[in-house]
Amino acid sequence: MFEKEVNTYWKTVVDTIQDGVMIVDKAGTIITINNAFETITGYTRKELLGKSCSILNCNTCRRVRKTNGNDYCALFANGCLEKQRCMVMRKHGSYVQVVKNASILKDSNGNLTGAVETITDLTDLIEKEVQIETFRRELKAEDRFHGIIGASISMQRLFDIIANAAKSDAPVIIHGESGTGKELVAKAIHNCSPRHQKPYIKVNCAALNESLLESELFGHVKGAFTGAIKSRQGRFEAALDGDIFLDEIGDMPLSTQVKLLRVIEEKVIERVGDHRPVPIHTRIISATNKDLWQLVKKEAFREDFYYRINVIPIWIPPLRERIGDIPLMAESFFRRIQLKSGKPIQGISNEALETLMQYSWPGNARELKSAFEYAFVSCREKMIAPHHFPAKIFQHNDNRYQPADESVIGLDEIKKRRLIDALHRSNGNQSKAAQVLGISRTSVWKQRKRYNI
Repeated sequence: MFEKEVNTYWKTVVDTIQDGVMIVDKAGTIITINNAFETITGYTRKELLGKSCSILNCNTCRRVRKTNGNDYCALFANGCLEKQRCMVMRKHGSYVQVVKNASILKDSNGNLTGAVETITDLTDLIEKEVQIETFRRELKAEDRFHGIIGASISMQRLFDIIANAAKSDAPVIIHGESGTGKELVAKAIHNCSPRHQKPYIKVNCAALNESLLESELFGHVKGAFTGAIKSRQGRFEAALDGDIFLDEIGDMPLSTQVKLLRVIEEKVIERVGDHRPVPIHTRIISATNKDLWQLVKKEAFREDFYYRINVIPIWIPPLRERIGDIPLMAESFFRRIQLKSGKPIQGISNEALETLMQYSWPGNARELKSAFEYAFVSCREKMIAPHHFPAKIFQHNDNRYQPADESVIGLDEIKKRRLIDALHRSNGNQSKAAQVLGISRTSVWKQRKRYNI
């Protein structure tokens, strides 16, 4: 009874399978297919039944000669086929990549009656492989340093400073306009340093009021204030022997500055509500988009604290001073958003790129990334054009920004000049030049060959 029920529902079972199933007779004539086979090939069951399986034009199918002069599928000679990757032609002439498995069929007397074949559509898998390869190329790109994109001379100098600052335990402060990537620089310092396997803790000084900020930094004991129902470890303790990044330090209250000054000088902290010193060996990396010296003059920032955190200052150049880096950044933002959105936009038009290089970018890299996110929403064409960006970017014919001399020259010329400069500084040593540029020795060799240096 069970066998009869199985036979009754067998077609339903086969049609439920997501892989395509096809059965042919000894001559290769298609006898039956399931629903998935229709979906993968684009043919209907009516269009395939009674037709030769050669209609699929599989690029791996082989035929052998019989003794009577007729030819037939090699599958009948081999008996089976396992995990064969191949191309199958769909109804309208396009090809789809599939994995094929096949086996011959025999009756109860052992006589050959036909064959069954299954195909698995690899389209989604191939798309994922392409995405992974794109991400791999993105990570290995030459014109970046720990996620920071830049080929201009000013950015190469920044990379040098980051690498040198990472070796020191002295406090580092990062100066830069909003959107220039101060947090990326702080993270790069940590990743380049001997502390890279230690914790990296971030605190936004502008996001917390005075009482909360002190508790966040130093922790508190139970009962220290209303709501302190249990003791809590602060960010400095959490950082252990690693780095703590104090973003927007220009907004830190004066009272907290006094306490942090003691932390820097004595290497100890005290939890709120406690007087027992806790030794710490955390390096402080701070960042600000404000002119701290002007704040000192206005008595809005302590002068002694200013000198203690300003031991190793790092300035990030704004995007308007390194226009030559815009094509690199535009390409990177385009690829990442394209992968994320899945939209079939092929690239950036030359006119759009020229528009980007003529804009002054008051919001710096953050604004550039936002412009591409906007463009991917507004674009319904194959290429991103100027009008796909926010209006303030492409409607700025008046008072257009004039790029610096470095930005006028081509991107290849910028790369060539920085390579020559790095080789000169390293006395021709390719390994040292690679360290200066933040790229591999192989990349240096390829660039020397490309630019005939």
